[in-house]
Amino acid sequence: MILSDTKILEGIADGSIVIEPFDRKCLGTNSYDVHLGRTLALYKGQILDAKKHNEIEYLEIPDEGLVLHPNVLYLGVTEEYTETHASVPFLEGKSSVGRLGIDIHATAGKGDVGFCNTWTLEISCTQPVRIYAGMPIGQLIYFKVDGDIENFYNKKQNAKYIERTTRPVESMMWKNKF
Repeated sequence: MILSDTKILEGIADGSIVIEPFDRKCLGTNSYDVHLGRTLALYKGQILDAKKHNEIEYLEIPDEGLVLHPNVLYLGVTEEYTETHASVPFLEGKSSVGRLGIDIHATAGKGDVGFCNTWTLEISCTQPVRIYAGMPIGQLIYFKVDGDIENFYNKKQNAKYIERTTRPVESMMWKNKF
């Protein structure tokens, strides 16, 4: 079951949902619009290795925007810091962004109960497109959880993405044992 706007507001009031900064104008019928942060990241290497730490370099989106190119993976970040303690957050791209040929995540659209951070975006595009810091980039949808939660993300010993950040975070797959 997806939370409605009134249920999202109730979650914000009782602290089970945190969105910083929060702007009531960004609240939709059953979602909350999030915005692209100023920082992007690119992997330094041409070949990525799942068993190794792949280093990234950061770049800032200038006021006049930045042109993204196809066949390049850009890591972006939301302006909004979020916490979700009693529902499952899903991040989806806005339809207006998709109609520009921009995908905001390759696979990681679902968060976990207990996720507390900004969202790293896995941005790709189908043709060159200019983007801007602060532009609406996605929407958070919250699903009700059925049952008690034993293993909150922010309490897991092996959680890899819990350090609070305002910049995109590279893959931590290399920390897994396989």
